[in-house]
Amino acid sequence: MFHLKISNMFKYVICLAICLGSVVSFAQTSFEGRVIDKETKMALPNANITIEGTRFGAVSDLEGNFIISNAPESEFTLKISYVGYKTLTQTVQNSTSGNAIFELEQSELLGQEVIVFATRASQKTPATFTTVNRKEIQKQNLGQDIPMLLDQTPSIVTHSDAGAGIGYTGLRIRGSDATRVNVTVNGIPINDSESHGVFWVNMPDFASSVENIQIQRGVGTSTNGAAAFGASINIQTDPINQDAYAQIDNSFGSFNSWKNTVRVGTGLIDEKFSFDARLSKISSDGFLDRARSDLKSFYLSAGLHGKKSLLKLNVFSGAEETYQAWEGTPESRLRGDREEMLAYINRNGLNEQQQENLLNSDSRTYNFYEYNNQVDNYQQDHYQLIYALEANPQFTFNAALHYTRGRGYFEQFRFNDRLSNYNLPNITIGEETISRSDLVRRRWLDNHFYGTTFSGTYRPDDKLEVTVGGAWNRYDGDHFGEVIWGRFLGNSITPGDRYYDNNGLKTDFNLFTKANYQ
Repeated sequence: MFHLKISNMFKYVICLAICLGSVVSFAQTSFEGRVIDKETKMALPNANITIEGTRFGAVSDLEGNFIISNAPESEFTLKISYVGYKTLTQTVQNSTSGNAIFELEQSELLGQEVIVFATRASQKTPATFTTVNRKEIQKQNLGQDIPMLLDQTPSIVTHSDAGAGIGYTGLRIRGSDATRVNVTVNGIPINDSESHGVFWVNMPDFASSVENIQIQRGVGTSTNGAAAFGASINIQTDPINQDAYAQIDNSFGSFNSWKNTVRVGTGLIDEKFSFDARLSKISSDGFLDRARSDLKSFYLSAGLHGKKSLLKLNVFSGAEETYQAWEGTPESRLRGDREEMLAYINRNGLNEQQQENLLNSDSRTYNFYEYNNQVDNYQQDHYQLIYALEANPQFTFNAALHYTRGRGYFEQFRFNDRLSNYNLPNITIGEETISRSDLVRRRWLDNHFYGTTFSGTYRPDDKLEVTVGGAWNRYDGDHFGEVIWGRFLGNSITPGDRYYDNNGLKTDFNLFTKANYQ
């Protein structure tokens, strides 16, 4: 065995060197620049400038000028993007003498940013927002749902039923729950038409097909879909990839969590066509007892690209089976207070098996449910056909047709439930009449959501910008329930019989106008 002894003086020297190195590494200063058109030398206002590998950046003003106040003193790489222009990636050396000039070339193909322009905030917009780019998303995209990937952005608080960030997750923004947060993908509404919430579990690994996400805190620029009292989340899917690619991502983590993703793309074919595809599988045992998740998804995209137009078809789907972990943990279980747990048992009428589960479970991983198939099983398919046109430098237009198909159920074991709740007759065995029974039920959803969105933007000069748009959407959702097993029911159950059968219909139509003058 080999031992190395380091003197105290040497330790102090090492610590001092590390501290000095840290000071040097994090030294920052301002960086000034100007963004212009390469051919006309005209200023490009509202260009997005970011320092690669960081969240720091700026937006150019009316004269194309920008200042990044927290740029590194050493060499770094800037990424500059502007609608209708090729993205410029350039390594620069920081200097305090004068402004650096960055010249952008007009793109030969219409950029996908036109699609989400009407729902996005810019430097002129009186709203607080954060835009999370693809690089930041992929840095922590290890299989968790989108809310968990946004956890570090301002004003967001996230939660996970299973405790591992996989399966049922959600978020609040500025204290508002999911029913007050408007979510769109490429400008198309995602919120459930009835509950107004967003069930991210239905889009597993969707982050692997996302270019960027803009979070607008407060009312923001919401135009389509659910109300946005709390915030808006605008998601833009992958843009065109100029080159062919193939990629495999595999991740493994705590609680037997796995993520397997395959992505392929053709790149640009004949300067017109592109095809992209993704296939994903995510599984986890969850932090809580029996809180497993089994998630599958795919994403397909085909594009027809032109200098002035873009036609794109997106098809993506998610199928999930998650063991239910919806019930909270009693405070007495967290504290291990047996006396209070017994009081909780009496108040809630827990049966013997439920008592045993509560009293003997781990305080941090307790799950109320124990039935083997206490699962949520649901699939949701999305179809988007998007068209964008740049009629001239002053006017852009986009429209989309969309259709979402959802179907599935959650299955529950019910202890000693009333038969009358399920339109089932009492059972007579000998002289005993049975009005209650253990049973298993399934509650189904079978829904359709379809419609159109459209918007046009007019920019006669650098000062004025006017957007007019609207949407028409229709929701048709069936809700029904079935009893699939009962302890004493015998022939009382007929497969396919429904103890309730409801339908929800909703049609909404809206028009909007937005104008900015600076």
